[in-house]
Amino acid sequence: MKKHIMALTVFALAAGAAYAQSNDTLAKIKASGEVSLGVRDSSGLGFTIGGGKYVGFHTEMAERIIDDLSKQVGAPLKIKHQVITSQNRIPLLQNGTIDFECGSTTNNATRQKDVAFAVTTYVEEVRIATKANSGIKSIKDLDGKTVAVTTGTTSVQHLRKHERGEGVNFKEVMGKDHADSFLLLESGRADAFVMDGSILAANIAKSKSPKDFAIVGEVVNVEPIACMLRKDDPKMKTAIDESIKRQIKDGSLAKLYDKWFMQPIPPNNVTLNMPLSESTKAAWANPNDKPMEDYAKK
Repeated sequence: MKKHIMALTVFALAAGAAYAQSNDTLAKIKASGEVSLGVRDSSGLGFTIGGGKYVGFHTEMAERIIDDLSKQVGAPLKIKHQVITSQNRIPLLQNGTIDFECGSTTNNATRQKDVAFAVTTYVEEVRIATKANSGIKSIKDLDGKTVAVTTGTTSVQHLRKHERGEGVNFKEVMGKDHADSFLLLESGRADAFVMDGSILAANIAKSKSPKDFAIVGEVVNVEPIACMLRKDDPKMKTAIDESIKRQIKDGSLAKLYDKWFMQPIPPNNVTLNMPLSESTKAAWANPNDKPMEDYAKK
């Protein structure tokens, strides 16, 4: 009996790997009855509230996508939440550990060489977070300061462009994830944390004393954020895109946005108070998977 169970397990794993290699994720999840969803634990669009529970705008949107996928494959699907980081999200997608991710990943031309993206669901503004009494009000005030950035993210590259143009010289300290980067700011080891505005707002909201922090200065960069999936898997991309478009069309995505950005959110019931931006409204009005570089051309 044990040998029989072991043989079935090996077969299931081999089948899953084969489906991943053939880039037919829908076939893989239909065969397994499970979706491995890549989630973030300290992003503004998805985070943990402890006890193995993952929440947030993109996390809940992804769970609705999986509801639609279950209808497409004709069977209920179990969700396995797999925590990912900025460093491992692409490798875990490529090797089949996760089937897709809806975290806070920027769609850019470099990543499009390795992975595919669903239509944009959030257009992010990269900003500066600092302590409210720091005196930092803009990029030029970062001269001589220590700035926290998260390993594997793009924010510091855009800040460096401003640095060269404005004669600003700062020191970088790297956080292994967004929570770690915010801790560098909170503990005084960094004067500022430069990252997506939603990530900054969520970490401030979860902090012991949200009033001690502020998001300041000009917009460092504008970035389209989208769910990421394996490259050359047109059936999966179509299925995810159609679910997102359905959520846009029936108004449920707008209600979900209001829930997570305009209403009190766990764990501290703090309101982020981030109204839907004109850029995100435009992305929903004309769903597309354009990379960040196309936004820069405007």
